[in-house]
Amino acid sequence: MNFTDELEQWYLINKRDLPWRNTTDAYTIWLSEIILQQTRVEQGLPYFNRFVEKYPTVSDFAAAHEDEVLKLWQGLGYYSRGRNMLKTAQLVQEIYNGIFPKNYDELIKLKGVGEYTAAAVASFSANEARAVVDGNVYRVLARYFGIYDAINSTGGKKIFQALATDLLNKQNPALHNQAMMEFGAMLCKPKNPTCSICPVHVGCTAFLNNATTALPVKLKTVKVRERFFNYFLVTDANTVLMNKRGDKDIWANMYDLPMVETDTLLTTNELAALPDTVNIFGSSINIAEDTPVIKHILTHQRLFVRMIKTDSIPLTLKESWVYIPVENLPDLALPKVIFILIKNIFNL
Repeated sequence: MNFTDELEQWYLINKRDLPWRNTTDAYTIWLSEIILQQTRVEQGLPYFNRFVEKYPTVSDFAAAHEDEVLKLWQGLGYYSRGRNMLKTAQLVQEIYNGIFPKNYDELIKLKGVGEYTAAAVASFSANEARAVVDGNVYRVLARYFGIYDAINSTGGKKIFQALATDLLNKQNPALHNQAMMEFGAMLCKPKNPTCSICPVHVGCTAFLNNATTALPVKLKTVKVRERFFNYFLVTDANTVLMNKRGDKDIWANMYDLPMVETDTLLTTNELAALPDTVNIFGSSINIAEDTPVIKHILTHQRLFVRMIKTDSIPLTLKESWVYIPVENLPDLALPKVIFILIKNIFNL
C-alpha cells in the first residue's frame, strides 16, 4: 500500500469515536472545527457538547445574545472565535434561511471561516474534494517528505497545500482528511512521536534521518508583549463594581473590573500615586489588601494580573462601569483569570 492508503487503513482501525464524526450536518461540523482551533480535543469536547446542547440548530445559535455565547466560551481563549461564530450563525440564518452551506465557495464567505475550516466542513459534510491542511497535516507532511520550508511562510503554505491536494483521495476525501489529521494528533505528535508503531515509518524522511524534532519548520516572528493589569475590587453592600470592556483589545465585550495598566509591576504605594489611579479614586486611596500576582499566558501576550481590595469609592463612574450583585457574577461573560479571582474571593 502507498502512503495515503496506509494512513487511511490505520485510521479505520484506530480512530477515536468523536461526536462530530458521526454526522454530515454542516452546522455541527462547523461548530467542532471552530471550537477545536488552537484547542486539544480533550479540552474542546466539553465545550462542543455544551454548545450543541444549548444551540442544537444554527437558528438557535443565531438567536443567542453575545454575552451568553462568551460565557459559554469562557476558558477556551481566542474569544474572537466565539463572537465570529455568532455573526456567522446570524448570517446563515439571514441569507441561507438557517440551512448551513456545505459548498466550499459559499463557506469561505462566512465570518471567521478560512481556507482550512471551509475545506474541512465541505469535505466532512458533503465529501467535497478539498484537502484539509491543519497543524497536524503540516507536521505529517513535513516529516514524511522531509520538507524544510516554513509552514507559516507564504511559499511554504503553497507547497504544503499543493502536496496535500496531490495526495488527496478524490473518491473519499472525507476519510482521507480525517485520517491525515488523526494520524498527526495521535501518532505523529509534536513531541515524542510514536515512530516505533508508525505504519509508514520505513518511508519517513524525518525518521530515517533522525530529524523528527527539526520538522516542521516554523518562523519565529511573534514578539510576546508583557502587560501588568492592576484590578480594583470595589464593593457596595452585596454588589461589585464591574467594567464592560470595549471591542478594541483582548477579551472584547466581556466583563472585568476597574483597572489601571502599568508597564512594570509596581508596589501598592506606587500604584496609589499614579495619575490614572488618582483619577479614579481621588488623591487618597485605601488599599486594604492585594492578591498575589497571577501570570496569564495568551498567544502573543503575557499578562501579570492582581486584584486590589479597597474601601475607597470612585469619584465618578465611567459609562462602562456598573454594580452587579455578587450572586449574578457567575452569569457574566468573564475572562477565565478574572473568573478565578472572583470565585476565590466570594467563594462562588
